Amino acid sequence: MFQYTRVWIPDPEEVWKAAEIIKDYKEGDPILHLKLEDESPLEYPIGPKNNQLPFLRNPDILVGENDLTALSYLHEPAVLHNLRVRFLESNHIYTYCGIVLVAINPYEQLQIYGEEVINAYSGQNMGDMDPHIFAVAEEAYKQMARDEKNQSIIVSGESGAGKTVSAKYAMRFFATVGGSANDTNVEEKVLASSPIMEAIGNAKTTRNDNSSRFGKYIQIGFDRRYHIIGANMRTYLLEKSRVVFQAEDERNYHIFYQLCASAVLPEFKDMALTSAEDFMYTSLGENIFIEGVNDAEDFEKTRQAFTLLGVKESHQLSIYKIIGSILHLGNVKIQSERDGESCHVSRDDPHLHHFCRLLGVEQEQMEHWLCHRKLVTSAETYLKSMSTYQAANARDALAKHIYAHLFDWIVGHVNKALHTSSKQHSFIGVLDIYGFETFELNSFEQFCINYANEKLQQQFNSHVFKLEQEEYMKEQIPWTLIDFYDNQPCIDLIEAKLGILDLLDEECKVPKGTDNNWAQKLYSHHSNSQHFQKPRMSNISFIVIHFADKVEYQCDGFLEKNRDTVYEEQINILKASKFQLVADLFQDGKDVSVSTSTSKGSRINVRPAKPALKAPNREHKKTVGHQFRSSLQLLMETLNATTPHYVRCIKPNDEKEAFSFESRRAVQQLRACGVLETIRISAAGYPSRWTYPDFFSRYRVLMKKKDIATADKKVVCKKLLETLIKDPDKFQFGKTKIFFRAGQVAYLEKLRADKFRSACIKIQKTVRGWLQRVRYRKIRKSALTLQRYGRGYLARRYAEQLRRTRAALICQKQYRMVRDRQAFLRIRQAVVTIQAFTRGMFTRRIYQEFLLHHKAMIIQKTVRGWMERKKFRRARNAAIVIQCAYRRLQARRQLKQLKIEARSAQHLKKLNTGMENKIVQLQRKMDEQNLEHKRQNELLLVDKNTLNTEVTKLQKELGQLRSRQGDGSQLTSLQEELERLRAELQEAHTHRSKLEEEYSSEKQGLEQRVEELEKENSLLKEEKDEMNQRILNQSKNTEDQESSVLQKESSLQAELDDERVRYQNLVKEFSRLEQRYDNLQEDVSLAKFHPGHRRNPSNQSSLESDSNYPSISTSEVGDTEDSIQQVEEMGLDKAAMDISLFMKLQKRVRELEQERKRLQTNLDKMEELVKRKGSERKGSTSEQDYRADSAYDSLKRQELESENKKLKNDLNELRKTVADHASQNGSSNELQDGYNLLLNQLKAANEELEVRKEEVLILRTQILSSSQKKETDNHIEENNDVPGWTNSNKHMNKDETLQAYHGLSESKKILEAQLQSQSRKHADELEALRTQNELLKDDIEKRQEVLNQMLALPPDAQVEFSIQQEITRLTNENLDLKELVEKLEKNERKLKKQLRIYMKKVQELEVSQTVAGQPTRARPELTRQVTVQRKEKDFEGMLEYNKEDEALLVKVLITDMKPHAVSATVPCLPAYILFMCIRHADYINDDQKVHSLLTSTINCIKKVLKKHNDDFEMTSFWLANTSRLLHCLKQYSGDEAFMTQNSAKQNEHCLKNFDLAEYRQVLSDLSIQIYQQLIKVAESIMQPMIVSAMLESESIPSLAGVKPMGYRNRSSSMDCEGGGPAGYTLEALIRQLGQFHSIMGGHGLDPEIAQQVVRQLFYCINAITLNNLLLRKDVCSWSTGMQLRYNISQMEEWLRGKNLQRSGAVTTMEPLIQAAQLLQVKKKTSQDAEAICSLCTALTLQQIVKILNLYTPLNEFEERVTVSFIRNIQSRLQERNDPLQLLADTKHTFPVLFPYTPSALSLETLHIPACLSLDFLSRV
Repeated sequence: MFQYTRVWIPDPEEVWKAAEIIKDYKEGDPILHLKLEDESPLEYPIGPKNNQLPFLRNPDILVGENDLTALSYLHEPAVLHNLRVRFLESNHIYTYCGIVLVAINPYEQLQIYGEEVINAYSGQNMGDMDPHIFAVAEEAYKQMARDEKNQSIIVSGESGAGKTVSAKYAMRFFATVGGSANDTNVEEKVLASSPIMEAIGNAKTTRNDNSSRFGKYIQIGFDRRYHIIGANMRTYLLEKSRVVFQAEDERNYHIFYQLCASAVLPEFKDMALTSAEDFMYTSLGENIFIEGVNDAEDFEKTRQAFTLLGVKESHQLSIYKIIGSILHLGNVKIQSERDGESCHVSRDDPHLHHFCRLLGVEQEQMEHWLCHRKLVTSAETYLKSMSTYQAANARDALAKHIYAHLFDWIVGHVNKALHTSSKQHSFIGVLDIYGFETFELNSFEQFCINYANEKLQQQFNSHVFKLEQEEYMKEQIPWTLIDFYDNQPCIDLIEAKLGILDLLDEECKVPKGTDNNWAQKLYSHHSNSQHFQKPRMSNISFIVIHFADKVEYQCDGFLEKNRDTVYEEQINILKASKFQLVADLFQDGKDVSVSTSTSKGSRINVRPAKPALKAPNREHKKTVGHQFRSSLQLLMETLNATTPHYVRCIKPNDEKEAFSFESRRAVQQLRACGVLETIRISAAGYPSRWTYPDFFSRYRVLMKKKDIATADKKVVCKKLLETLIKDPDKFQFGKTKIFFRAGQVAYLEKLRADKFRSACIKIQKTVRGWLQRVRYRKIRKSALTLQRYGRGYLARRYAEQLRRTRAALICQKQYRMVRDRQAFLRIRQAVVTIQAFTRGMFTRRIYQEFLLHHKAMIIQKTVRGWMERKKFRRARNAAIVIQCAYRRLQARRQLKQLKIEARSAQHLKKLNTGMENKIVQLQRKMDEQNLEHKRQNELLLVDKNTLNTEVTKLQKELGQLRSRQGDGSQLTSLQEELERLRAELQEAHTHRSKLEEEYSSEKQGLEQRVEELEKENSLLKEEKDEMNQRILNQSKNTEDQESSVLQKESSLQAELDDERVRYQNLVKEFSRLEQRYDNLQEDVSLAKFHPGHRRNPSNQSSLESDSNYPSISTSEVGDTEDSIQQVEEMGLDKAAMDISLFMKLQKRVRELEQERKRLQTNLDKMEELVKRKGSERKGSTSEQDYRADSAYDSLKRQELESENKKLKNDLNELRKTVADHASQNGSSNELQDGYNLLLNQLKAANEELEVRKEEVLILRTQILSSSQKKETDNHIEENNDVPGWTNSNKHMNKDETLQAYHGLSESKKILEAQLQSQSRKHADELEALRTQNELLKDDIEKRQEVLNQMLALPPDAQVEFSIQQEITRLTNENLDLKELVEKLEKNERKLKKQLRIYMKKVQELEVSQTVAGQPTRARPELTRQVTVQRKEKDFEGMLEYNKEDEALLVKVLITDMKPHAVSATVPCLPAYILFMCIRHADYINDDQKVHSLLTSTINCIKKVLKKHNDDFEMTSFWLANTSRLLHCLKQYSGDEAFMTQNSAKQNEHCLKNFDLAEYRQVLSDLSIQIYQQLIKVAESIMQPMIVSAMLESESIPSLAGVKPMGYRNRSSSMDCEGGGPAGYTLEALIRQLGQFHSIMGGHGLDPEIAQQVVRQLFYCINAITLNNLLLRKDVCSWSTGMQLRYNISQMEEWLRGKNLQRSGAVTTMEPLIQAAQLLQVKKKTSQDAEAICSLCTALTLQQIVKILNLYTPLNEFEERVTVSFIRNIQSRLQERNDPLQLLADTKHTFPVLFPYTPSALSLETLHIPACLSLDFLSRV
């Protein structure tokens, strides 16, 4: 041993201490000179027997390794030091030791067990990640799936070491990774068993607050797809003695305290429970509480677990009653009799009463048998009393027996709940069993525990040796038998024939066997055994030498615990319980009735023997030791049939302090758990192993250049080792690896370090020489420069002196001149000042005198004016009194009218900002009414002239009649008729004049009102200007608040993104539930499948049944009838389940309610109108008038419809023609004038047409009514037969007269109706203005209040308040506009529907009138007017198909569509074809067709995606088509917001009849689901490539270093032989990204969506890479940081090449970029810490600390990050509110946005390829 060699020496306190040799040691020297770490010297004696040479220390580069077997020197101090460094400095609680995972209890909650950590370890190789319990679980899961062999995870350790927690986390991993495939939630039940078992099997001990007092082995079953299907639990050796006894500062089982803490609950009041301090069984430990534990909350969790496992509430209550009865049983007082040999229990004992009541047993029997026992012999039965001690022991035994049976029942019920009927393919067992225990007093329980650990250690040793042997055989290395510790002799001592357990069982069979007799038998039989010793000072104990330590066992109580005696009489009482659960607990399967007696007499009663003795119960005779040995043997058989994985839990200290490490306790446990034995076995062979490529990469610096040029790396490595290591036994060459003896890797590391050191010296020498030469050149150059500048400085100083001398002369001259001039100016200023003051004084005197006279004149003028005004007021008041008296008379007469006017003429206080427009509209309306009034006057004049001509004509005819006929009776009647007509005409004229007067008065009132409104508007404008000015003034002070506003906007944007994420997560959850529903449907259909084909109404329409979306009501008229019809067809039950029908009916009900209100209002108005007409006409209308009105209304409607259609068509054609002509020929003045002229002519033609329309209507009414009048006149002629009226000419004159008469009457009615409608219109407008006035008043008042409130606020708050008010106002206006738009859209749809109905009616009427007009020509004018000429248009861009071909269309375009089939055509061709079919269905107004096609399309897309759920190309193809179909529905919806970028032809192709907004939402949700599936598929493809490409591949060759590897990093020899899959490179990852991008672009996916996909994939790359970086120590180095930065730069270059730099993908990589920078920056000083804090803004504090802890130097020239530096970082970043989550969320998805991108493609030009076989589609 040479100087400076570092060694380990023993230490009584720290076990091992580090030291350094300060003097060379030669073999045979008695003393080794050392220096400790505190620089103190030490002389260490060396002897051949006592003190051998100390252990060597490993290089610093190997300290802190993940795997202890990677250490060069494998021994106890190296293992202990490595664990200590990892635990205290890096806070790593897990470390590999070969195949063993060492877990140190941190006594602190760590954030390393979340779901994101499970996802990070899932699918990873065990050696690729940091040690973790999840890595062991993943290895077991992977080996089960790969080798199809059952696995076991054996978790052992001392009490308090964390065994239960480790087993719980392992099961959580299996539940998460291997979750059940159906909805049975087996994994939740498996996890739910933990709180139950902890409640009934765990307790507080001095070493652990939650110590498991039993062993359990849980088998988790998996099916062929490796999903959890069930589980089974086996328990071992429950510590029953804890039920009746606890040591100081310990507790009973948790369930007792949980039940006492919840005793106040109503369901537990009848148990009569109180605090746990009141019961003996829970208060023996004198401390009933555990710090930080709430027993009531834990009890609630236990109850929830029971419920989840299917335990009924009644059974739960029975369980709690049994537990409560045990507490009462412990408080039963047994009182001794006087003789001391018998005892009794008081009948009034409340606890005995509660015990019997809770268990449902007879109190008298239990009271008797608690104090007596029965002895049965072959001849007689004896009843014997027990002493107080015996009775207390029997009571405690009964309590333990009851609890043990209850424990077994609960375990059995848990197993029943976890059992599955499915066939189990394989299982993984988790063994949570007690570790080796040794206390001051060790009893039967400790003996059984240590016996189990002996068996487990034997299995562990054989398995480790077997693995080593297999490894050597695979590598074909000669090996010798390794001598390892075999504890079979110790096991034979315990379990062999006449062993300890055998002797114990034999002693238990002896009637009077005692513990002392058993001890003497042990001494006599095993005194010669190497593993058995007799203590010197005791005869009732024995010592067993276990593999871990010597343990002394006290024989006292062994027999009693082994027998586990319970009196059968007490058990029989419990069997007879009236509660079924209690009786079932103690049934042994045989109905044996045992009569008991309650008679009391003497102490010993003799009874005759029964005629038939009870058969002996073999099971009852089995001792506890025998049962435990059998169950242990079964466990070992199970473990031997599986592949074991070992977890050894270490307790770092006994004080339960967080991250405190006591070396003495740790070494004791390491020896006990077999870790050091593993190290010894590994060290006995070749512990260090390197693959040839890794060895070549690490140690090629030791090779020569000519050796490196050799292609075969194996040959190079062999030559190097033969040169460096002379002893061939120190290494061996395997097939794929090189095997080294212990210490050889350290020697190679030393040679490598020396090589590097010499190279560094040479580099330093060269660099320092170059630096000195550079420094000399700089000094010489500086000297020359200084000389040049010095000489120049002297010359410049002399020139400066000359300039200063000349300047001094000039300054003197100027100074003297200035001094004399200032003296002159001072004198002149003084003279001027004196003159000014003097002149001012005289001027002020004159002014004062003038002012005095002026004031006197003002006083006189004011007094005289006041006197005159007083005189004038006296006269004016007198005149006012007279005027008031006169005006009062007039005022009373007009009081009502003035009140009405006062009410209607209330002044508006404030108008809205849009009042100017309203006033303009009112003026425009008044102008229109004036024009209408003029037109009506002209019409009245025309009618008047017509009537005058008719009257003159009738007068002439009357004169002719008088001359021809002598009889004047009829003439008289005609004259009377004529007079009556004249009177009616006169009345009409008077009525018209009245209406005109009223109209003029209203017009004047309106004009006055308009003037008032204009005035008030001007006032409001002024106020508005003032308010604007105030706002402008206030806005100047808002510059400081812009940052807060921006922050609010950013927060709102963040909330919007969160809302989008939540919505898309809901969509994702919906799709998942839908998928689950489909799976269940498939399972049900498979379960119910029968041969043959049956069709029932439920599956007649698969499209309708599969649709999960509400149907869209596309029409406003007639949908209620359709819905009712659907209800009748489907039935009430199915209709209630149909969401679409329900929504349609619900919508129609709301519309009908609105329609009912509107009709009710119209009805009220009509009733008022009828009353008004009745009062005016003073009589009822005749039947003829009613018929004429109805005929007039029908004809008017038809005429208006036909004329409206014609005029619209003509107007559109004319405007289009003129606009096209104008656009072609430019905007010249002549064309503009011509266009204006045409418009004027068109307006005139429209006015003329309206006039002609009214005339035609009058004539039609006359013609229709003439037929009715003829019948009436014929009837009059028959009654009034006049002989002179027989010729045809007279008859024709009579007919014409009657027609004229009726025409006049009809025209009169029309005029009256027009005048009444106009008057009503004016009245409505007046009422509207009044209402508007009231609204404006309220608005003004509100604004005034707001203004006052705002003015009362401080200036800073005013701006914020005004902004809030403005936002509120804009929001309200926006809502109002939305409501208005919705109403207008609704009205538009309604009118379109009505127009279509009227068009059909008109067409039918045309046909009928054409057919009726063929035989007769009675009314040719009417037929000509009703006929409507329609001009058919050619509609393009539509595809027509038959309803029967819909399934074929969907099958061709969706189900059977292959992306490559349409790759050479227009992108998104299926979407365009589907939309063109939808357009045609809209064109023919077939809402069922639209609904069916869209529903079928959506469902088929879902089915296709479900079928190809792992095909990126198919998913991308349908994402592009779905989004394109969504854009087409928006682009051609007719909404102006989507039509801004359309062409004129595209606007013509808009949908005409249906609003598909709801389907757009459905398609949007479907697009989100497809996008999420696309991301999932892409991530699944990329995930295996990410870690290898980003962290493991050498993008920069020869940069990454290689460190020695442990057992976990040793690749399997078989894998290496087969070649194995090659690692992915960065080029492969980038190539895969490029392939994704090209596929999305080739399918026409919107670039914005593609950018979002790339952004999400880059986030996935960042999250997975960062998580692996945080969980792998081997990649946390400077070279990895360099590789990462290079890889990220390459990916950024790819983004720039694809023009994706603005997609935000680089931002998602920011945490990874900062992590790479963190690996490369300096990490020493406080300045470095400050730089790291400012640099790593995207990393959390935990991530930064984790990377610093993991940072590993690859050679000795680098330094580890010190603990103080990490503490400095933590103190600086304490203010950060970073989340506690360590790893990045790999499942996080950004909210996706689908921006509207209209297509420029014209639908009419779309070409459908013939390969699609769409011949059944026809263009329209």
